[in-house]
Amino acid sequence: IEGRVLDGIGTPIRDALIEIWQANADGKYAHPADRQRGKKVDPAFRGWGRACTDFQTGTYFFETVKPGRVEGRNGTRMAPHIAAWVVARGINMGLHTRIYFSDEAKANAEDPVINLVEWESRRKTLIAERQPKKGKHGTAVYRFDIRLQGEGETVFFDV
Repeated sequence: IEGRVLDGIGTPIRDALIEIWQANADGKYAHPADRQRGKKVDPAFRGWGRACTDFQTGTYFFETVKPGRVEGRNGTRMAPHIAAWVVARGINMGLHTRIYFSDEAKANAEDPVINLVEWESRRKTLIAERQPKKGKHGTAVYRFDIRLQGEGETVFFDV
């Protein structure tokens, strides 16, 4: 995943910190509270990461696995997603959002959290777009810009 954190007029924030939490490729969290049955914990996968935006370009990136679907409440299944938290100078409290994947349209349409966002146009701000270029080892690259305010502002959740 790569992207930039942008202010209200589209200027890159060069001193932002992004932290992510996610399930592994099987949809299992590396946490004792994850009681999903039949899914394996990957001992080599921590399930979280932290990155700062580059001071010259304002970009950030994470090299990680694409998470699997996670079981939600009442038998629902969440789409593959990554929880993200953003902090930067001028932000009094960290901002929580989610990163979904453009090539998971069917799963996204069924996800109970993304569907809490009333306006479909706003849901698009939670979707990372798969890029035609490849990352290291020929892996997929997803682009996810985080807009703090203004046109195309990313949806943030009150957690």
